Amino acid sequence: MGRAVRWLAAFAAVVTGLSSASPSAAGAEPADLVAEVTQAARDRMPGASVTHWSKAEVRVLRSEDGWAVGTVVLVTRRGSNVLPRDWLFVAHHDDVRKRWRIGLDGQPEFADLASHSPVLSAGERTVFAAHGGRASAQVDGDYRTGMRLPWAVGQSWTVLGGPHAYDAGSGPWSSVDLAGGDQRVLAVRDGLAYTPCVGMIRVLHPDGYASRYYHLSNHLWADGQPVSAGTYLGDTGTETGCGGAARARHVHFSLMYNGGFIGIANHIIGKWLFRNGSAQYGGSALHGSTSVPVGGQLYNYGALGYTQGIVDADGATTVNRRSGPGTGYPLVGSVRDGATVTIGCSANGTTHTGRWGPTSLWNRLTDGSWISDAYTYTGVAGPVSGMCTG
Repeated sequence: MGRAVRWLAAFAAVVTGLSSASPSAAGAEPADLVAEVTQAARDRMPGASVTHWSKAEVRVLRSEDGWAVGTVVLVTRRGSNVLPRDWLFVAHHDDVRKRWRIGLDGQPEFADLASHSPVLSAGERTVFAAHGGRASAQVDGDYRTGMRLPWAVGQSWTVLGGPHAYDAGSGPWSSVDLAGGDQRVLAVRDGLAYTPCVGMIRVLHPDGYASRYYHLSNHLWADGQPVSAGTYLGDTGTETGCGGAARARHVHFSLMYNGGFIGIANHIIGKWLFRNGSAQYGGSALHGSTSVPVGGQLYNYGALGYTQGIVDADGATTVNRRSGPGTGYPLVGSVRDGATVTIGCSANGTTHTGRWGPTSLWNRLTDGSWISDAYTYTGVAGPVSGMCTG
């Protein structure tokens, strides 16, 4: 059975209360799985108003011999300012306890179950292992994502809304609203794509990050489909298939990590850094010294490599390149503000103060020249290619 057909069959089973693939080893009715997955999702939102998420939509994408994988969405009213909340789940029926053991992404149980589940591909087991709350990436100090912007490299789109909480409520300002160009929304990075509900796609990336796209029209139906950076996911739209509101055509793009939303500010996406404003939906985006406010357009430069940096001259037009790590070394040229540089190694030298503060670190570029790390935004406060030796 093809992926789209299987997904639709599973959806039909959930919404009608019938089973298209009841777990033979468990002997449990799908309603038990739906109820227990729903409760597991509600448990992830302690203190949340039931009036906001009065319903849940559980979609069993694949099931076999007491194992299941799928998505669960806490649905909101259409037109509400509160947006839906979604997770992936892996479940295994416990024949002794007569209950399902369930793990939602972001929980250790998710990775543990995934490592044994026969309904997952080898690729899914590897990626799910990084979404079990144990990944080592430091999201509070390492702002590298390996992501491009969610449209074609070389196009410019408009920032309709700057950083805000995924539902414009409390919580990390994880999301931005974007539209323009050819309106084709593309994956920001390689990963596995899932469609929790109409209008929404979530892509799980191999290091615990996930990108989430909502309000899509004409979109991909996916149940773990591998996608590459630049894969077409859908068009911008106003779709609210699992609740919320969209008053103008756009994609509501969110940054997630280990099953939860994280602040998008200062993360490098398409060689831009989104920056918070004094209120939600405000702020700006920064590329080198170029700052674009809400309502302005962002050019998609593509993804920044993990050993690369963006030259930020802190208001100047160029940064000096020298033959060694300090101002005592001869000048060998310059590099323009906003340029991408690749770093071979780093060393300590004379101290300089840039946009992000003072540092004595200097970066040796792959052409052999050196520039101060004070004028190189890499996303980390330290070397990205190790310290130079010899």
